[in-house]
Amino acid sequence: MAAITYSASIMCGDLANLEPTIDEIERVGVDALHVDILDGKFSPSMPLGLETVRRVRDVTALPMDAHIMTVDNEFYVSEMLDLGAESVTFHLETTLHVDRLINLAKKAGARVGVALNPATSLSVLEFILPQVDSVCLMLINPGYATDASEKQVPYAIEKVRRLRALIDSQALNVDLQVDGRVSLDVIPDLVRAGATNLVLGSTSLFVPGRSLEANKALLDEAVASVGSAS
Repeated sequence: MAAITYSASIMCGDLANLEPTIDEIERVGVDALHVDILDGKFSPSMPLGLETVRRVRDVTALPMDAHIMTVDNEFYVSEMLDLGAESVTFHLETTLHVDRLINLAKKAGARVGVALNPATSLSVLEFILPQVDSVCLMLINPGYATDASEKQVPYAIEKVRRLRALIDSQALNVDLQVDGRVSLDVIPDLVRAGATNLVLGSTSLFVPGRSLEANKALLDEAVASVGSAS
């Protein structure tokens, strides 16, 4: 089984007390901070502003994984690179000049990824897959995570499996990230299907009623169960 990395979605933390939340994320051993950047147009949500992200960058050395869900992607990619994000991921659905943004990130020395909405076909990756470091598959409609009725799409596992086959068929070193209701219950299935990077939110690392440490232990168990069953 490939190494699995954890990316904590800070929008699921205590937004009024982000620094203590980030300190705890560091303490429990999460690999990176997943920072969602929304403009209120791509979806009706805007949890984190750029100045908030700037302060986050000031208080932690954890790698910052910026997930840009906007209409004006070039502006926000540039802003996040200026803020020192180690990785930027933008959506293909709202990007006119994909290669330009890939090159922009690479020139800055950052990792670059592309994200796909749930119903977007993998065929859009045909020419760019060898150019990127990661692909983020959204398993719910992005920006609607606070809607408790928003469920993971029924074809989530199959889409992960098909992308894993596509990456492997070209022998590429491309991270397969999954985002959206990546719950403790479904994580083993996602890992078996080929996911290598888990974006952790309210159904895993930030499950209410338990500490981050307790949730992290359950998360580790869920991932380890895949290796023990193989």
